Amino acid sequence: MNFKDEYQKRVEYIESILRKYLPKQEGYQKIIMEAMEYSLMAGGKRLRPMLMWESFCLFNGEGEIIEPFMAAIEMIHTYSLVHDDLPAMDNDEYRRGRKTTHVVYGEDMGILAGDALLNYAFETACRAFDIAPENSRRIGEALKILSGKAGIYGMIGGQVVDVKESGHRLTGDMLDFIYRLKTSALIESSMMTGAVLAGAGAEEISTMETIARRIGLAFQIQDDILDVTSTTEVLGKPVHSDEKNEKTTYVTWKGLDASKEEVARMTDEAVRELRVIREDGGFLEELLKSLVYREK
Repeated sequence: MNFKDEYQKRVEYIESILRKYLPKQEGYQKIIMEAMEYSLMAGGKRLRPMLMWESFCLFNGEGEIIEPFMAAIEMIHTYSLVHDDLPAMDNDEYRRGRKTTHVVYGEDMGILAGDALLNYAFETACRAFDIAPENSRRIGEALKILSGKAGIYGMIGGQVVDVKESGHRLTGDMLDFIYRLKTSALIESSMMTGAVLAGAGAEEISTMETIARRIGLAFQIQDDILDVTSTTEVLGKPVHSDEKNEKTTYVTWKGLDASKEEVARMTDEAVRELRVIREDGGFLEELLKSLVYREK
């Protein structure tokens, strides 16, 4: 298996789904549809819908029931980035090599584009009821996971604490809390939703949540490591920014070597859990490893 080729095939498949579910650009509110597309189709790893698809396949899921949820999770992730970039938050002018949404469309439309993507994500996920009405119970459970992991007990909750404690020295427990909610929650949602829609049992869904939580934490810790060890040219964004902003990270908390050990430990544990479900972890195993041992 050529991982890079397989990865690119999946990215192309995901982007075809995103275009399929984007709203038509029409009506007096047409500008918001334009801003939504500008934000959603800006590129990126497409990690969350890819993890959802691979988890669906892991449990032999069939049909198009998964596609609205794949589009929805990427819409939720994108809305969070649009709002992160706003002047009141990180005040970033560029993302993925081009101007951020609020710079192009104005701060007011930046706010509304994020709102629109979040709301439209759930409109889109609900289209699964039309695709597979016979699986309404699974769809309902998937919606429950999707909404919970994106909300105040998930991604938003982590973001709140991160913003509130900005500039303060954090305890290790608080840092873990932020990482678990802000980064891991949507990864957990992706893998759990894929399993649910494929018909996995409760124990298997719980295992997927555990795998995703470990990978999400390892992914974020690797971000901390790269801020210290990488270069601006490789990473595509300024390095040593955490140190300049006096931000608490795993590297400042535990040190560089210990942080690398944590990434390896969490990844190994996640892969072992995956192999309990499927002895040959296949593409999903390689994907998990690529996320946490990446160079950018």
